[in-house]
Amino acid sequence: MDIDKFTDWDPANDREADNLTPTANSRIRRDLMGLYTEPPPGIFAVGDETNLKFVYALIIGPMGTPYEGGFFYFMLKCPNDYPLQPPKVKFLTTDGGKCRFNPNLYKNGKVCISILGTWTGPAWSPAQQLTSLLVTIQSLLTEKPFFNEPGVKENTPGDASRYSDIVTYNTLKIAVCGMVDNECHLHIPSRLKEIIKKSFCNYYEQYMHIIDEKMHLDGYVYMDPFSMEKVIFNYKALKARFQAIHARISSQMNTT
Repeated sequence: MDIDKFTDWDPANDREADNLTPTANSRIRRDLMGLYTEPPPGIFAVGDETNLKFVYALIIGPMGTPYEGGFFYFMLKCPNDYPLQPPKVKFLTTDGGKCRFNPNLYKNGKVCISILGTWTGPAWSPAQQLTSLLVTIQSLLTEKPFFNEPGVKENTPGDASRYSDIVTYNTLKIAVCGMVDNECHLHIPSRLKEIIKKSFCNYYEQYMHIIDEKMHLDGYVYMDPFSMEKVIFNYKALKARFQAIHARISSQMNTT
């Protein structure tokens, strides 16, 4: 996948004038209401209180995948003529631009799917909505993400399994701990922060189960086949961090 083929969207440098059409205004409100009243499993979204064009979305990694229990955060901006054109989307759970979580989710925040115009294939249709877009993004968080890359093959047996191990570790370290602590100082609406905190407690035993299952990999060094960067597994430190976060959150909840 050629990352240079597509242009990036940087919310911090977006200078597009805000001039929503009446149709766009009503559709965004309707889409947000649908997400609020009937959210798909594992998907949560909040509209910006000062600018209707911006939407903040949280996708919790599906069970049975390397993304399980991770908090994957996205910023969306609807164009002035929405839904004639798709929103712009930025993936923000990247450890400050250091981690590529998926062949389709780049460390610079790019989300490569055809309905966003960032990859070849079926284009966006005005019949689609924010819910269908987020469900499509959620579908990228698969059981074997190595094969999300078109035409990719294992050079040596076990490449796909090793990549899943990398994703699991990064999910626990960055998409769970990093998001609970908001290490990168992201703008996360209070409602989504509360969902992250409560979900962490709900998933805690499963997190610990995964860590114990992977503890034999402590000290291993793997090369990420897509970013070509080394990932060092430190499961002992990770387990201690989870325990500390859980103790802190439990204490906060007991004093409120």
